[in-house]
Amino acid sequence: MPSQLVCRPVQDRPVAVLRLSGTLDPLTGDALHLAVLGSLATDPDRLLLDVTDLRIGDPLGLAALSAVVDQTADWPDVPIVLCGATPETEAAIQATPACDGLDYAPTCEAALAEAAAEPVPPRLRLRLRPVPDACRQVRQLVTQTCDAWQRSDLAGTAALIATELVANVVRHAHTTMEFTFGLHNGELRMSVRDGSRRMPEPANPAVTSPGGRGLWLVRDLTDAWGVLPVSDGKVVWTRLSTAA
Repeated sequence: MPSQLVCRPVQDRPVAVLRLSGTLDPLTGDALHLAVLGSLATDPDRLLLDVTDLRIGDPLGLAALSAVVDQTADWPDVPIVLCGATPETEAAIQATPACDGLDYAPTCEAALAEAAAEPVPPRLRLRLRPVPDACRQVRQLVTQTCDAWQRSDLAGTAALIATELVANVVRHAHTTMEFTFGLHNGELRMSVRDGSRRMPEPANPAVTSPGGRGLWLVRDLTDAWGVLPVSDGKVVWTRLSTAA
């Protein structure tokens, strides 16, 4: 009988909790990969993986976990905590490349209590329709928020980046979107999640073309940017240092 793995999201914010049960092996690794990506795409403060009922049928299945850790190292770059791991499960995960830096907790309740005791980075979220006015709304929000966070020196740059991210959804994805703006570890972070699986690609417009340079602008103005594909669309993210 083929192995089965159930990945059940329990909550997504501010701390995401994903409950895993069944057998992890090379056949079920894809399900784990997609589920963890989906939880991280919500940009939580941290992700708790409840592995109490998880059995490692084949350590090769852990390649899916190491792949997602590597894929999300730049964004959202949040702690992934394994809760309720047996000594055997913990040993197998720690022996897997890219997984040796994961955190552990005896239970999800203990990990949630620890998370609640830590300060929450400032973050704003806004749902937008794919209409031209969305660009004005996000530009205004970012400008006002930079002032509130005492980063008026970056307001113009951040507003321009945000406008281009949203405009890309309006022009190409044509779906509702969620814009997230946060201040984390000395960086302004922006992301836009939409419902299209079409990956953005920088265009090569002619010199006389009036548009088509949005992603090049994002690349040039940010310290880092990228795309996180998920089952129901994608997240385009950026990081901008607040260092003087």
